[in-house]
Amino acid sequence: MKPKFWYAAFFFFMMANVSKAQFVKKHGQLNVQGTQLVDKNNNPIVLRGLSFGWHSLWPRFYNERAVSWLKKDFNCNVVRAAMGVELGDHSYINDPEFSKEKVEAVIKGAIKSDIYVIIDWHSHNVNLKAAKVFFAEMSKKYAKYPNIIYEVFNEPDYETWSEVKSYSEEIIRVIRENDPNNIILVGCPHWDQDIDRPAEDPIVGYTNIMYTMHFYAATHGKELRDRTDAAIKSGLPVFISESAGMEASGDGPLNYKAWQEYIDWMESKKLSWITWSVSDKDETCSILKKSASSEGKWKDEDLKESGIKIREFLRKYNKE
Repeated sequence: MKPKFWYAAFFFFMMANVSKAQFVKKHGQLNVQGTQLVDKNNNPIVLRGLSFGWHSLWPRFYNERAVSWLKKDFNCNVVRAAMGVELGDHSYINDPEFSKEKVEAVIKGAIKSDIYVIIDWHSHNVNLKAAKVFFAEMSKKYAKYPNIIYEVFNEPDYETWSEVKSYSEEIIRVIRENDPNNIILVGCPHWDQDIDRPAEDPIVGYTNIMYTMHFYAATHGKELRDRTDAAIKSGLPVFISESAGMEASGDGPLNYKAWQEYIDWMESKKLSWITWSVSDKDETCSILKKSASSEGKWKDEDLKESGIKIREFLRKYNKE
């Protein structure tokens, strides 16, 4: 009996790990049905993972091994490559080749690790001409991969929804010329807080479009969840592409109670969520200490409090 039991246990262990290793192979091409993100079999799917910090400030983490570690140790089924458009000497505006090299290292790492990846145009301002060039190149190169998600405008700040919508429609048109299927994420005004604006006037004529809401649990309370609920009820597909448990500044103490309330709410709604950020800045939201290597294999002593907690969340909810 013992050998049979051992073989059975080993078989189920191996099958579980094969499933985990082949996440995109299992779920394939994503699409939007109503307000729900679904997989190739039209089953609801929830993506949960981490966003890298601005590539122009923390480029050392933008490599395939770091992505592999986030999949292996944190159970991420998605990562987000936050390409800094304006900030830093090596921003996209200042150094486009360096920027693309870093972002593509994360993209290739995600494809190799068989998880999804968000190509995030990380800016607070409209940069239409540059964005069109960038997304034309990325969509030509990666359209064939179901791993890809495009985020066309990270966090509009003082732009109106009319301005954001007009910009987004132009970028969507460029992407769809090359990539007719992969998910596109659209931001909304006031740092992705005013999700009611696109709900009142959504983009039409395209499929597989979702709208982003961002929260920082110690600052944003139930009012933002209620606003998002109303947007979803009106038919707007929502994706939480950035979030965390501290104040909106990215600093201050973690509010565990408020963060768990958001997690419970997202899970109940089957909303996908990304946490900020893989970086080593001296702030609460950066999950790593300076001691952390550039290529993963982080020990507990390399992780800040937020890193320990988000790893706990991801291991708990990404059971697949």
